[in-house]
Amino acid sequence: METERFDSGSLEATEAFLSRAYTPMRIGGRPQDTRTRIVRNAAEGLVVDRLDFGYTMTYDADQLDAICLITVHKGSMVDTTDGRNDVYGPGETFLIAPPDRPYTGALHSARYTITMFDPALLDRVAAAGANSDGPVRLTGQRPVDAAANRRLGSTVAFLRDQVLTGPAVEGLVVATAVQHLAAVTLSALPSITAQEEDHRTDSRDAHTETLRRAKAFIEENAHRTIGLADIAAAAFVTPRAVQYAFSRHTDTTPLGHLRHVRLTRAHVDLVKADPHVSSVTRIAAAWGFPHVGRFAAAYRRHYGVTPAVTLRAHD
Repeated sequence: METERFDSGSLEATEAFLSRAYTPMRIGGRPQDTRTRIVRNAAEGLVVDRLDFGYTMTYDADQLDAICLITVHKGSMVDTTDGRNDVYGPGETFLIAPPDRPYTGALHSARYTITMFDPALLDRVAAAGANSDGPVRLTGQRPVDAAANRRLGSTVAFLRDQVLTGPAVEGLVVATAVQHLAAVTLSALPSITAQEEDHRTDSRDAHTETLRRAKAFIEENAHRTIGLADIAAAAFVTPRAVQYAFSRHTDTTPLGHLRHVRLTRAHVDLVKADPHVSSVTRIAAAWGFPHVGRFAAAYRRHYGVTPAVTLRAHD
């Protein structure tokens, strides 16, 4: 385990330490008491810091690339990122920012604990516990309820006061404890898996405008070799979203609609064709029906007669 201590009354020194220990940041304010005390303990991918600021300070920080939990013991912290004004007080544990996002805020005579670990741990815990094949993303910074807040805060306290205490810190114990922290974080904070996020996005995109664009593309390109991916690209959504759009607003699928359009176009050509010049096989192939027997069966189900009868009707 590595232990580091910082104790200074210099704002410049404090800014330099915070920028080195966490992420590049600038601190603001004109406090009279500029004393800052920080104790850092780090081991096996886990960082737990105790910080004590006796004054009001604002900060503007770059992304952390880590899960960073804040547990407030005294005073308050305010998250002002993206125009927010979320205030956290004693007893609250929260995520200061998504790992890949910069953040801004202020602290007011605050004493608090910072706990940091690798975001990849969330993915591994989610995969082991919920059979999730993709990454997981935290979607909120506050715990889902008071019980979750207490559970997360007590886990942080156990790591700080028990696991990282003493001269001989066991590496396996720390590694196991960090995994436990990741699991508690995942259960305490709102989150979404990649699959769930994709499903929500696809479901949101499955509106009537998506259906309109997909149908327009199909009708303009039914004579070409196109598939679901082409239809989705033309509608500016994913293949699943265009499938949802058809399922939600029609009684068919994108490819089912494509087959219907082609069948209709083939019918028009059969009606107009000269049976001495054209053939059912040629017309069927022109509209994407390489198997003439299956085409004939589908045509009869829809029109009540065989395509050959339609073609000979004008003989």
